[in-house]
Order: sequence, then structure tokens, then C-alpha cells
Amino acid sequence: MTDWLTLSPDEWTAVRLSLIVATTAMLASLPLGLAVGLLLARGRFWGKSLLDAIVHMPLILPPVVTGYLLLVGFGRRGPIGQFLYDWFGIVLSFRWTGAALACAVMGFPLMVRAIRLSIEAVDRKLESAAGTLGASPIWVFLVVTLPLCLPGIIAGMILCFAKAMGEFGATITFVSNIPGETQTLPSAIYTFTQVPGGDAGAMRLTLISIVISVAALFLSEVMARIVGRRIAVE
Repeated sequence: MTDWLTLSPDEWTAVRLSLIVATTAMLASLPLGLAVGLLLARGRFWGKSLLDAIVHMPLILPPVVTGYLLLVGFGRRGPIGQFLYDWFGIVLSFRWTGAALACAVMGFPLMVRAIRLSIEAVDRKLESAAGTLGASPIWVFLVVTLPLCLPGIIAGMILCFAKAMGEFGATITFVSNIPGETQTLPSAIYTFTQVPGGDAGAMRLTLISIVISVAALFLSEVMARIVGRRIAVE
């Protein structure tokens, strides 16, 4: 029984790589996600509906299509990928950084939606009151809006992380399934299902995925409650 639950070095590598990719995707998405969420929640401009549609496009398109578009745009011969390689020596296709990019793109809509809803729920009267006291718009956002919408930001981060942990279609299309480089948990599970006798490995990694996802959701709930209590006290 104990041997059945023991992870091999390759399986540990897949787990570690998945955590690195998901964390990188979440942190890299946060600044842009916060900016876009604020823009969609408070902005009034032509093309707002179009921007909202573009942001949510990865949720509608098949993940393989998203991965193919990333390969076309960020591959070595793509316009963006070639520019990054020629000027900075950065290669994203078939690298773990490319997997992080694919996961960030797929999780970005979930983060933006959570942040947008949390900003829209903030009472505008509180912001107006801070403005009448002489606070600049940036200062109002930092000391009033941001603390009040922090639980939504945390929820968006966790949703992005959870989506990144389970992303498969876009990742395998953009960066393939290279052990030790781009093979994340979903890719490793898929590989195990394609070889004879791989059921045990697939089950081990499936259990690991479930544990990590549940732990992430539990942590987000705890953090949101802690932040909510602090805001209520203040």
C-alpha cells in the first residue's frame, strides 16, 4: 500500500513544475488583471464591450485553439516570439515559461471577473467622501477601494491558480509534453493513461491534484474571511 502511494522522481518533478507554473501564471496575471478589472468596473469608453469579450475569449474558445494562437504569436517564428528572441533571447514555446503563459491566459478571465465584481461592490460614497477630503484618485484607490475589494482579489488569484493547475489543452498545444520541462500534472496524467500499467501513476497524480485544489480553495476562503474581519473592524 505504501509503495503504491510513493511518487517516482518524474512524478515529483511534474508536481513541482505544476506548482511553479501555476504560481508564476497567477503572479504574472495579477497586475494586468487588477488594471483590466478596474477598467471594466469603472471605465466608460468606446469598445468596453469588445474588451470584455476579448478578456473572456479563452473561456469560450476550445483550449487547443488558444494554444495554437499562442504558438502562432509567441513561437520562435511568430511576430511576438521572434521579437522576444531577437532582442532579449527569450524563448517561450516548448519551455516552462511558455506553459506559465498559456496557464496565465486561460486563468486570466476568471481573475478579472472576480476582481471586477469586487470593485463594483464597493460603495462609491466612501470613495467620494475620501475625495472630498482632498485625496487624489490614486490615493483613494489605494486606501479605500483596494482594501475593500481585497477578498475578491484573493478569490481571483486562487481561481487563476486552480485553473492553471488543471490546464491541459492550451499548454500541450503550445509547449508540448516534455518531461522535466513542460510536463505538468495534467500532461503527466494523460501520459500515464496512454501506457500499459500507468493506472497507478495516473491515480497518484490525480489524488495530488485533488489535494492541491482543495487546499487552495480552503486557503482562499480562510484568507478572505480574515481580510473581511479586519475590514469590518476598521
